[in-house]
Order: sequence, then C-alpha cells, then structure tokens
Amino acid sequence: MEAEKEDEEDASPEEFVALSDFSGSGSEQLSFSSGDKLLVHAKPSAAWWWAEVRGVIGYVPASYLRQDTAEEEDTSIEDPWQDEEYFGSYGTLKLHLEMLSDRSRTETYRQVVLRNSASLKNKAVMDLGCGTGIISLFCAQLAQPSVVYAVEASSMAEYTKQLVKQNGCEEVVTVLQGRAEELELPEQVDVLVSEWMGNCLLFEFMVESVLLARDRWLRDGGVMWPSAAALTLVPCRADRYYAEKMSFWERPYGLDFTPLQPLAQQEFFTKPKFSHHLEPEDCLAVSCDVICLDMHTLQVSDLEEMKGEFHFCMEKSGIFHGFTAWFTVQFESLEMGGATVKLNTGPDSEPTHWKQTLFMLDRPVSVNVGDILSGTVTLHRNPVWRRHMTVALHWNINNSKSDADSCQVGTKSFPMWR
Repeated sequence: MEAEKEDEEDASPEEFVALSDFSGSGSEQLSFSSGDKLLVHAKPSAAWWWAEVRGVIGYVPASYLRQDTAEEEDTSIEDPWQDEEYFGSYGTLKLHLEMLSDRSRTETYRQVVLRNSASLKNKAVMDLGCGTGIISLFCAQLAQPSVVYAVEASSMAEYTKQLVKQNGCEEVVTVLQGRAEELELPEQVDVLVSEWMGNCLLFEFMVESVLLARDRWLRDGGVMWPSAAALTLVPCRADRYYAEKMSFWERPYGLDFTPLQPLAQQEFFTKPKFSHHLEPEDCLAVSCDVICLDMHTLQVSDLEEMKGEFHFCMEKSGIFHGFTAWFTVQFESLEMGGATVKLNTGPDSEPTHWKQTLFMLDRPVSVNVGDILSGTVTLHRNPVWRRHMTVALHWNINNSKSDADSCQVGTKSFPMWR
C-alpha cells in the first residue's frame, strides 16, 4: 500500500479542460469556467478529483472535465447520452420491478386511462418508453383506442411483445423497439403518454425524447400525458442524516475523530441524497413550486438551463440543514371540464419510488420563526454528458429577531450524474 501511495504522489499531473462552468462550495471545492485548463494531481474517487486551476488546489467534479490532448480534441464524445448503460439498465427486471411495485405511480396512470376511457375510443395513442407495456395494456383493456404504439428502446421490448400477446392485446398494441429519435409510425397520434420523470423531475433527461416525439408525431390539438409538471422545494431539517454522516465523527467509541469531518462533508454532502424520505414535520416552511413546465409548449432548448425563485417565511424555529425537492405532474382530461389527475411525489402524499431529493448545506444554520429565506435554484444541463445536470442554489436568510439588518448569504452547486 505504501508503494502504491508513493507511485501516485510521484505521478505527473494530467491536463484537463473544463466542459462547463462550476461554482464550488466550501473551502475545498474549486470554481472554474468552461474552457479553463486544470491539472489533475490525483483521482481519489470516480466522482471527485484533486486538481489545480490558476495555482489553487482543491476538489473538482470529474464529469465536468475532458482530457486536454490533440487526439481528444479531434474526436467527438463517443456516447454523450450513455445509451448503452442507460438502456442496458432498463433491459433487466430490477428497475421495472421497482416501478411496477410503486402503486401510487402505476395506479395514477391507470386512473388517467380509466377516467378518459370513453374519450380514448378510436384514438391513436403512443406510449413512449413503455418498459413492460403496463400503460399500453391499461389503454387496450380499459378503453377502446384504435391503436397503441408501445415504444421501447431497451431489450425489454422483446418481452413486452410477449406480455402483449399473453394478455390478448396484440390486435390493439403494436410494440416498436428503438429510440424516439429514430421512430417511424404509419400515422400521427392523438395522445402521447410517457412516464419520463427522474429525480428532481428532469434528471436523465428522458423528457427530450418525449418532446422530439411530440413535435413529430402528435397531431395538432393532441394531448400530452403528463400535461404539466412542477418542481417543488422546501427548507428542512435533516437531524438524523446529519447525525449519521457528520455528528458520528465527534466521539465514536470515546475517541475524537473530528479531523474526518471535513472529509465526511466532502463525501456525503457535495452530492444530492436521492431516495430521501422527508417527514412532514421536518419542513421549516410551506413548500413552493420553483419550476413549472407546460408539456405542450416546452422546447428542447429550454432544458439547457431552468431557473426558479423561492421565498420562504420560516414557520418553525430550528436547524436548517438543507433543501428538499420533489415533483408533481398533472394529466389533463380529454373531456371538456373533466377532472385533472395529479401525481405528487411529496412528503404529504403516498410514497413513490422517487421519494424526495435532499440537498445538504455545508454547515447547518439556526433559524427562527419569521425569518425570511429567499433565493434562486438553477438546473444546468451538462453540455457534453446529456443525462447529467447540476443544481445550483443561492439563498439569503434575513433574521427576524435581529435589531440591525442581519443577512446570511449562501451558495452551493450539486452535480447530478449517473
């Protein structure tokens, strides 16, 4: 082990170029701009490297860099969408089991079809990213569409064909294997349904495929399901998570391990915590929608950067550990005046497989009832790795109990990658 360590320290640094801007948070993360040249001294993990820019050394997110060589500059990224890995994961049952076991998610789509069954009669439907074909089967069995085009890019499509036949729906459901961008249909459709949502609503950006299919294959006046979507944010406590990942190092077994706390902060708090379960009582204020999408008018170009504002009045005194995000999608009725169906993945709704996403501050902050927390959240899509993004949070806290104007300012960026 010592020999390996010496070899690593003696290795010459490698030159890399920044693919996009990054705003570091904390004392050990570097900030840099697109095009900056960095020297990478060590790669302690796949996600974070130890690098130097303009004479300053610190941690940088590996997914933001590409090697600075003439050979690299003359060639394009082989798979910026990471399709082999992405679609490969949907070719096995693990993810499908998780999604089908999510009754809130699956039952919502079933209810959408059931409540619109009369209006779906003789309609052409596309189910994009159909997976095992559950939504297509709902349409075929609960309504009388003229046809359902079940589109799936992964190898699961071969099994979906078997499931369609097994359930006696082959006269209505046609399974097509391939990417939405390469799709060829014999006609346009009246309804485009898809379950495209990821963590923080947009992560993995399947939504781009949905928009491209909409522009090419949805008839004028056709309906998108979901029809609208919103990303919701709330300031919160995270006592248990903070204790597990940070407070633990104070006195384990009666020993002082606090020198490891900066490392713990870097390892556990620099990335979002997916599948977080937020208890409603841990919300410090009323949540608010920060980004809203109209699926009929949203454009692919809009996905590059989405920005929203928030303004919270603290309803509880306590420790502000971070922000939690979730999303809601809505399904408009095909009937005039019909009821809208909603799927809410927040803490006050039936749990889903998405749960919520937690963004931890570097250091917790004490807040009081009446304090005002305001700021912005920006979702930056990675310009090269198209399924990745960064969530940037900027905030101000105005203390309601201070006689003088007291304002705490914070900023932090969270890379999100597969």
